[in-house]
Amino acid sequence: MKTLLILAMLAATVPGQPALAQDVATPAPAANVVIVTHSDLDLRNQRDARTLDRRIWRAVVDVCGATSDFDLKGKNAIRECRRDTRAIAAAQADLAIADATRERAIQVSSVQK
Repeated sequence: MKTLLILAMLAATVPGQPALAQDVATPAPAANVVIVTHSDLDLRNQRDARTLDRRIWRAVVDVCGATSDFDLKGKNAIRECRRDTRAIAAAQADLAIADATRERAIQVSSVQK
């Protein structure tokens, strides 16, 4: 039976055509990264610091993605990704707020692969 499945799979592929059709010149997709800018904010005041925090949260949600409400394992993975990614981004934001005289963009990227 295993031999039949292997033969059927081999017959399904067309000779001379790669099994995974992929253009060699197509670059690999980049990692999930969102750049959060804050050059328009005065991070010395609390209101703008909260605005930065909201921007970071939206970027974290974009980077980590979403899953179905019925996928509990996926929901837990998303929750973990958001927690870890937000912690890293918050550390960068704290540095930017502490050094409010310099303009630095904050890079938010998923810690999961």
